[in-house]
Amino acid sequence: MREPLNKSSEAARSGNQVLTGSNKPRVSVILLIVLLIAAVMIWQYYAGTKEKIRIGVLHSLSGPLATGEKPLVDAIQLAVEEANAAGGINDRKIEAVVVDCKSDSAYCAEQAKRLIVEEQVQALFGCWTSDCRKAVRPIVEEHRHLLFYALRYEGMEESPNILYGGTVPNQLVMPAVHWALENLGKPGSPDTRGKRIYLAGSDYAYSRVTNILIKDLLTAHSAVVAGERYLPLGSMVMDDLVADIVRQQPDIVLNTISGTDNAVFFRTLEKNGITPDKIPVLSFSVTEVGLTAQDTVPMTGHYAARNYFQTIPTPENQAFVQRFRDRFGQQAVLDSPMEASYVNMQMWIQAALEAGSGDLGKVQRTILRQSLPAPEGIVSLDPNTRHVWKVARIGKARKDGQFDIVWDSGRPLEPAPFPTYRSREEWDQLLETTAGLEW
Repeated sequence: MREPLNKSSEAARSGNQVLTGSNKPRVSVILLIVLLIAAVMIWQYYAGTKEKIRIGVLHSLSGPLATGEKPLVDAIQLAVEEANAAGGINDRKIEAVVVDCKSDSAYCAEQAKRLIVEEQVQALFGCWTSDCRKAVRPIVEEHRHLLFYALRYEGMEESPNILYGGTVPNQLVMPAVHWALENLGKPGSPDTRGKRIYLAGSDYAYSRVTNILIKDLLTAHSAVVAGERYLPLGSMVMDDLVADIVRQQPDIVLNTISGTDNAVFFRTLEKNGITPDKIPVLSFSVTEVGLTAQDTVPMTGHYAARNYFQTIPTPENQAFVQRFRDRFGQQAVLDSPMEASYVNMQMWIQAALEAGSGDLGKVQRTILRQSLPAPEGIVSLDPNTRHVWKVARIGKARKDGQFDIVWDSGRPLEPAPFPTYRSREEWDQLLETTAGLEW
């Protein structure tokens, strides 16, 4: 007969069973917590490494064009950073791949192809000159890609693969010339008939093409071309040009001299006693960034036509200026090409958000219906020409390099890259006169 278990042994066994049973819920809770922590860590890892949407930026950071182009890169970066801070595109961050075009159009075209083929970017932003844009155009057309161009230019171009975020002459030059004929020269006389206009330009396509359009408008107003001269790009001596202006004594000078050459032009005008009260100058290639401290005084009192000036008094623009300065320094100066670059980037972001993706094909379908409240005012993309509707403005230069806005069009103007008063064939024939010129 088996002896009964020792009471102490039985108690010990019973105690072990109680302990083991009571630990089961505790182990389950700990295991659940560990699994939840692991799941959160895994989610954070994959969310943090979610593939970025890459866009390409083609601007010169070295060479003679760098002074004008580098601020455009800053403007694009600001728009990208703001979008990423707001969550990016469908929780995917945007990455700007910036390329230095080295002020070389052919090199810029090579880099555009590399960004498309090797870097797999979903859109391109950049180019400064028309020569650069024309070099990149066949690349984006061949790959059915998308280039956002921010500069005002001479028009006479359309492409299904380029979004033109600047203006063409009918949106800026033509209304500004009309204003000048009515408001400058022959004080107190609103009559435009017989006003004598001098055309000063650089010997490149923008000046030549724009002045064809200006002369058409002058003829319609019975105004007279008192003189017309073109100087090589980069001219450091303009005494002969200014001497001719002094001889002709026009009522107004319409100036299409390249932005970087205007410093010499205005210093020479001042040296020869040409002041705004005697012969006012209206310029189409002068911006706040292009004016240095030593150039501002000679230009004071003369006029410039742009779609954007830093001094636009709206809350939206002043907030934009402050955001830019908070990011790039309180002394930063903004101008029209910078604002247009920022707006181009915003327009792509808005189209990508609507598409739910930065995918090139999807954005191509949504981009054509974009409109947004920009620092300059409402900007809308025209789906027929792929150019934007924009407000025209005229500013009077101040000593500090800023402009007091003296006129604006009051509403965005429709783009007409090929003005309709001539056929496309007639425009093509006229453009043959610019063959061989720099664009």
